[in-house]
Amino acid sequence: MIRINQIKKSLDSPETELLSDCAKRLGVKPDDIRSLKIFRKSVDSRKKDNVFFVYSVDVELKDSEDAVLSAIGESADILRVEIPKYVLPENKRVSSFRPVVVGFGPAGFFAGLTLARSGLRPLILERGADVDTRTKDVDRFWKMRELNEESNVQFGEGGAGTFSDGKLNTGIKDPFCRHVLEEFAAHGAPEEILYSAKPHIGTDKLKAVVKSIREEIISLGGEVIFNAKMTDVIVFNGVVQGVTYEKSGSTFDFETDTLVLCVGHSARDTVRMLYSRGINMMRKPFSVGARIEHPREFIDKAQYGKFAGHPALGAADYKMACHPPHGRGAYTFCMCPGGTVVAAASEKGGVVVNGMSEYNRDAQNSNSALLVGIEPEEFPGDSPLSGFDLQRQIEQKAFALGGGDYSAPCQLVGDFLSDRPSTKLGSVKASCPTGVTPTDLRKVLPKKVTDTLSGALLQMNEKLHGFTLADAVLTGAETRSSSPVRILRDDLYQTNVRGLFPAGEGAGYAGGIVSAAVDGIRCAHAVLEDER
Repeated sequence: MIRINQIKKSLDSPETELLSDCAKRLGVKPDDIRSLKIFRKSVDSRKKDNVFFVYSVDVELKDSEDAVLSAIGESADILRVEIPKYVLPENKRVSSFRPVVVGFGPAGFFAGLTLARSGLRPLILERGADVDTRTKDVDRFWKMRELNEESNVQFGEGGAGTFSDGKLNTGIKDPFCRHVLEEFAAHGAPEEILYSAKPHIGTDKLKAVVKSIREEIISLGGEVIFNAKMTDVIVFNGVVQGVTYEKSGSTFDFETDTLVLCVGHSARDTVRMLYSRGINMMRKPFSVGARIEHPREFIDKAQYGKFAGHPALGAADYKMACHPPHGRGAYTFCMCPGGTVVAAASEKGGVVVNGMSEYNRDAQNSNSALLVGIEPEEFPGDSPLSGFDLQRQIEQKAFALGGGDYSAPCQLVGDFLSDRPSTKLGSVKASCPTGVTPTDLRKVLPKKVTDTLSGALLQMNEKLHGFTLADAVLTGAETRSSSPVRILRDDLYQTNVRGLFPAGEGAGYAGGIVSAAVDGIRCAHAVLEDER
């Protein structure tokens, strides 16, 4: 296979031209190419008067590729590549017990899928509801402000990522990332996620993908039980013996020697239970801040100039980071082009916000988290769980300042930079479905965070002109971008209690859909290599 990089095409050029482009670069005829597949497609918008696509394309020739490469010479732009294929490892387990997976987010359903394909018939426990019922519960919360603490934006089939942008880009460099994307595509995600430089599924399409994965697990002998909350781990002599879970008011014990823990970053009660059972864990940095919301067309224009609105481009995104003088770092996270700010609480009496986009990304506004890191020494205590306490304090302040009815506190960027409370919205309509209350976010977020955000907004405005639009809306509080605790594991992916495999965001080893999925796969592989 030969990969050809840096093929530049105008926004109006049809992709059918890639065949002749590749043939010309290789010095062959189009008929000499057996197959062609786009490996990567990105947008170059550095010059606003000349926005174009950049492709990397993999081609297979009918005749000798060695002769062609020898004639033109390999380079960074034309080179031989081997496409790695995922291979399910050998199952070395001798145990007759079925493994249990707790949590059915990305880490959970990829761990479950891997174990099911190995013939281990995993039992999967999910405290929340199936994705269809869960969607109804979320809609009820957003419309009626009736929060179901077990079925919400954080808990339920698909995990927290189900109500997000379905963003699949990641900073990790792991060979399993490609396998994750291929599995998503095989289960109904748009094929473009396999080559887009910034792939996303969208919350609307992700729901169907998750159901498809669940159906395959069940077809292979696995079992998925919804509304089943794990309440205890049965341990004897430092080894997992089983789990206890509650469903429909009844309590059940299930005997197992293997527990893959994929509970997500918001299962505070579950992590607290594990800590009480002597599972080793530690504090870990996390980030807090607010969602910043601009009109979609405003961001499109800032990023694409005169090409904004071109049908080939879609809604524009951005990603920025900075370090204001005498302050800590700040960054944007989980940017949702053409999306909405969503109410994402999982505990009564707290307000949490996140961002969400559908596949078409055609909502009125675009938003992103604007976050500042918090170090463990700033937590209110030395307990490994003290980060949860800080999160809860901020969320409860947001609830109170928002009016005590799950309206989210907000502040106009112009008011925030002038250090004055907001009393009303301006030209930008806030999208949070439970409503917003104009106020002063300095009463919600720690002073070090708001001081840093003030400087960061000004620096980011230099990178993306207009970012400090006076009427742009800051909505708080964003506290759940990652877990503030890490459940410690060894090189075998197990805790100090043998047979317990913590995985994903909730365990402190991932920070997004793909990285959580990869971690779930690696923990499942560790289960297969455990010869007990």
